Amino acid sequence: MASSQTKVVDPKSWDGAGMSQTDFMHKDECIVVDNHDNVVGHNTKFNCHKFLKDQPTGILHRAFSVFLFNDQGELLLQQRAADKITFPSVWTNTCCSHPLYGYTPTELDSPEQVADATVPGVKYAAVRKLYQELGIPAEQLPVDQFKFLTRLHYAAPDSVTYGDDAEWGEHEIDYILFIKANVTVAPNPEEVGDFKYVTLPELKLMMAPDSGLKWSPWFRIIVDRFLDEWWADLDTTLSTDKFLDVTSIHTVL
Repeated sequence: MASSQTKVVDPKSWDGAGMSQTDFMHKDECIVVDNHDNVVGHNTKFNCHKFLKDQPTGILHRAFSVFLFNDQGELLLQQRAADKITFPSVWTNTCCSHPLYGYTPTELDSPEQVADATVPGVKYAAVRKLYQELGIPAEQLPVDQFKFLTRLHYAAPDSVTYGDDAEWGEHEIDYILFIKANVTVAPNPEEVGDFKYVTLPELKLMMAPDSGLKWSPWFRIIVDRFLDEWWADLDTTLSTDKFLDVTSIHTVL
């Protein structure tokens, strides 16, 4: 239960009941940024994720990746639903989505909020999507319990689904968030095909080449570059600034 000092966000502020993925793609507006994460505008999720001749890597926008651990230190993974428009059926971290333009409370973080690592907008977006995708109640996700660690700039066409000339993909500056919380999970079948708590050794087995499982490109980058160290010392990662890096944007293109 959250303390009286803990801010809880009500996901009903963003009521998307009855809306399809296509509806969201045309309604939701991503926060468009330059290579230095300066906000330069906003555009629909549909437009941002289209890889076309005049925008071969889509439109660069902000995103977030949540890594949620239970009190046994196990990581909650999700498998994206088979009918997702981008990267269907891949396994990935707990939740991956976008802070959006024009929402209340605002999901648009200022340079000062990035510099001081508070990033409330990204955290509000995380609470919203954890409820929408996995049915996790907002009261189980106090905003001040999320730990922002760093940013990742990557681009990836969805060539597994659409082939070498894929017209869909991701091009994001991804804010990485960790949180430890015991939660109830009730997945939305339009968003999530499966979910599973794993230890680090179990994850390594799942990601072995002979497992036959598909993985999101952003998750693979985070696993390869950061996850072992952060997860091995999880309490330190969550409770101190040992691994915090607000100045770097780690670029993998």
